Amino acid sequence: MVTEFWGHLAALPLFWLVLTLLLWLAANAASVACRRHPLVNPVLLTIAGLVAILLVTGTSYATFMTGAHYINFLLGPATVALAIPLVRQWPVVKSAILPIVAALGVGSVTAAGSVILLGKMAGLSPEIVAALAPKSTTTAVAVAISTSLGGNAALTAVCAIITGILGAIIVTPFMNAMKITDFAARGFAVGLASHGIGTARAYAVNATAGLFAGIAMALNAIITAVIVPWMLGWLG
Repeated sequence: MVTEFWGHLAALPLFWLVLTLLLWLAANAASVACRRHPLVNPVLLTIAGLVAILLVTGTSYATFMTGAHYINFLLGPATVALAIPLVRQWPVVKSAILPIVAALGVGSVTAAGSVILLGKMAGLSPEIVAALAPKSTTTAVAVAISTSLGGNAALTAVCAIITGILGAIIVTPFMNAMKITDFAARGFAVGLASHGIGTARAYAVNATAGLFAGIAMALNAIITAVIVPWMLGWLG
């Protein structure tokens, strides 16, 4: 009877949407309770909870996405909405335009170039290298870039999410160890390297860090889309 009830429940698209949101709320509450400790990352906890439920119940990813795709749809508008704090804080951003341009150039080339070079050295296939190259851009953009270059979209999505989570976890202790106290610099670095998940972490720590993380994420997505095809051809 329990199995039958679960079968009916799992077939409801809204069930997976509500479950995802509830898990996120619980994970975020845990993060707040732990004073936003880097290891208690809401995204990581939510993903772990969902994976455990899917494995235990034997639910397919396709079934899960019947409801969860609504959240995926909101990824685009959420990314665009980052332009709002940019407009509001434009004088602050304008005063740092030269460092932003310099950091963007070095960071974008390093993020994509290092992956391509290491992939070539390891003897990975062109399809895998193309899938890994845009991993530092937000997932929607990374998948679009990878697909246009013949990469595996699923692998790109996984790598982008892992990159974001790792960046969000290590950014605070790493920056503290490096004695970097400027929140603009800290935010820009994590936004460029770890896209949306890193940006969410930056906003949780400091408003200025979140602002510059959002700027870095948006600009890096544009630059990566331009340079990755060229770098794959040149370094290939």
